Amino acid sequence: MHDYRRIADRIAADISAGRLRPGERLPPQRKFARRHGIAASTAERAYGELVRRGLVVGEVGRGTFVRTTPPVRPGRGLIEDAGAAVNLELNYPSVEGQSELLAATLAPLLRPDVLAEALRPAAADGTPAAREATAALLTTPGWRPGPDRILFTGNARQSVAAALASLVRPGGRVGVEELTYPVVVEIAARLGITLVPLATDEDGLRPDAVVAAHRTAPLSALYVQPTLHNPTSVTTSPERRHQLADAVSDLDLPVVEDRIWSFLAETDDPLAAHAPGLVHVVDGLSKRVAPGLTVGFLVVPPSRVQAVADAVRSGGWGAGRFALEAATGWMTDGTVARLVRAKRADAAHRQRVLARCLAGFAVRSDPRAYYAWWQLPAPWRSETFTAAAAALGIAVSPGPSFAVDPGRTPDAVRLGLASAPPADLERALRTLAELASRGAGQSSRPS
Repeated sequence: MHDYRRIADRIAADISAGRLRPGERLPPQRKFARRHGIAASTAERAYGELVRRGLVVGEVGRGTFVRTTPPVRPGRGLIEDAGAAVNLELNYPSVEGQSELLAATLAPLLRPDVLAEALRPAAADGTPAAREATAALLTTPGWRPGPDRILFTGNARQSVAAALASLVRPGGRVGVEELTYPVVVEIAARLGITLVPLATDEDGLRPDAVVAAHRTAPLSALYVQPTLHNPTSVTTSPERRHQLADAVSDLDLPVVEDRIWSFLAETDDPLAAHAPGLVHVVDGLSKRVAPGLTVGFLVVPPSRVQAVADAVRSGGWGAGRFALEAATGWMTDGTVARLVRAKRADAAHRQRVLARCLAGFAVRSDPRAYYAWWQLPAPWRSETFTAAAAALGIAVSPGPSFAVDPGRTPDAVRLGLASAPPADLERALRTLAELASRGAGQSSRPS
């Protein structure tokens, strides 16, 4: 009996010592098994262990390759500065005059009498003024959330964590789009939740995939991004939303709907408009306003307000009172609305720059979005392109970071358009276009 972990340790030692170089392809599993006199299943488990450790990547139909970039914490590049000269991982939009606009509303909070109140702890349901302001902010043409269903957290990521913690026990299964927000993968790991990748198409999540997965083994919940999906920018059509709502209603399956980028889609109704008794809406101000002083929102079904509030409190995910008071002021005095209008125009401008610089490449995006999904030209692989871009001082998000199934690693990168100054963004995109056109001849890709 061979221990697959010891076999993985030996391969890991070869990688560490440089005997296996970055980008080098490992032998096919059956060939490896024959060469070492082990069972094919043992080789499969050893390779799987190397994938789990972040030392190799498996590419369907192509093989298993030694990583060309070091493993990173899930989601790190999407929320922390990567230190590159031009960072197309970090994706927080900011517009001219934003700080001055925000400061005007903060000034009254700094009066000693007002500040004393703002420094007190905040309840999970915030204040009546905050709930009314948030309800107005989140209202769409076909949906208005009841203020009594709104809860507050420190940011939208904490809202996702609180919603999932309230719905899913450790060991439970949560369905997600096959490409999803990497931070959700990290949240699931910390909560002991298994994510189940579900098939999508050009219109978003497929209802039949939800039903099939639930029949295989019951799902505890569904996490979806129907509006400007990150990373592909796909927005689910109204017809598909009705179909998804019917499917989850038939299954009585709770849903966590992430709408953090929905402010860029002016008239888009949430899935919650069609299944209000099941859908937990997550949103926040980190993208609308700024990540450093933000608040997360949760709109929950009426029957679940107490359960989710308990999860917010027990997880320590509550919003700070000062941030909540600032957010309420920004929402009620029109500051958030002005920033949203400016950021919609800014995103549209950056998309035009993207279209010019990457014309002729297979780029999937939406004219309203702050990101794009770039299917790389052959023979580039995601890992080698990410490493080559980093060598040029440009940070991009490798496609495998978004793949729930570690065995399916798309040869794509996500480009975050929001954080880099416009001139730097254009130069970086032109540099990446030149890099992609040259091919991977200078990479360590094995023949």
